[in-house]
Amino acid sequence: MSKLIAIVAGVGPGTGAAVARRFATAYPVVLLSRNASSFNFLVDEINGNGGKAIGIPTDVSDAASVKNAIDSIHKEFGADVAAAAAVFNAAGGFIRKPFLELTEEEFSRGITVSGKGSFVFSQATLPLLLKGVDAGSKYPPTLIFTGATASLRGSAQLSAFATGEFAKRALAQSLGREFGPKGVHVANAIIDGVIDIEKTKEWLKDAGPDAKIKADAIAEAYWSLHTQHRSALTHEIDIRPFVEKW
Repeated sequence: MSKLIAIVAGVGPGTGAAVARRFATAYPVVLLSRNASSFNFLVDEINGNGGKAIGIPTDVSDAASVKNAIDSIHKEFGADVAAAAAVFNAAGGFIRKPFLELTEEEFSRGITVSGKGSFVFSQATLPLLLKGVDAGSKYPPTLIFTGATASLRGSAQLSAFATGEFAKRALAQSLGREFGPKGVHVANAIIDGVIDIEKTKEWLKDAGPDAKIKADAIAEAYWSLHTQHRSALTHEIDIRPFVEKW
């Protein structure tokens, strides 16, 4: 039996950490982020609580860096390792700026991280997810993309961010249609609202309790996607607090 793991790319103090904690209750987790400082605290926490976690500094937009991460996974867990879940939580290009003032470099950030990054990550992890199918995973091996409102509509002055998010959503749709029949559940989550993390502590202070999305609640939604029966799979969900206008 192959060893089943979960891989989370884009780990930080918010959604990525919450998702890693949730999946660590069932699987060893591999945490990917550009900087080790983004996951070191979480690796220590999960391992200290009796789970299994490793962190690998990885630039998800760079194929060589992601290949190195996969090689490290094989070294840690063996040649027969398989994935029960892979979560792409990385995003780039969140720049609010008039279009005529955007630089080419600023515009490229969204495409590079959200677009190219989701492609590179998917190509690297789908073989492990397919291996999870063959290994008889209890739940359908699951590839989840974290998206945003910008995945659905390009708002004024957010053209760089929206372009990358549109690309990520399109990729998720194509992969869902290709790999669903092969046993891999591909899901796209539209996070429509402000996530309640330290950075947003002062935001929406007058909007009342629960006006911001709890990262743990997002993680629980992702776990629910992962554990769905293959006869009733959800490809796309949108998650928002009760006060959000939509």
